[in-house]
Amino acid sequence: MAKPPSSAARDRVRETVPKLIDVTEKTLFGDIWERKELSKRDRSLITCAVLVATYRPEQLKGHLSRALFNGVTKEELSELITHVAFYGGWPAAMTAANVAREVFAEEE
Repeated sequence: MAKPPSSAARDRVRETVPKLIDVTEKTLFGDIWERKELSKRDRSLITCAVLVATYRPEQLKGHLSRALFNGVTKEELSELITHVAFYGGWPAAMTAANVAREVFAEEE
């Protein structure tokens, strides 16, 4: 099973609605992320692009870390954010760039 990105938000939700996290981990990370039709690297790129475009910075942080773990480079993530800026909006991309800066600094 793919390891779910850890986050304080996930832990807070688990305290309040544990079943939501259990189902998420079983279905999303136990099934969807394990399917062979797309690599984990490709799934990470897709997930990060969607999270940037839909302005989900809290979830983006964990998925950027996971993307690096899955073999996506910092340069590729930077280009992803730049590309999505023109489809998902400049403010969302600027926020994502700041999230990426934090994640990249933590990874060093």
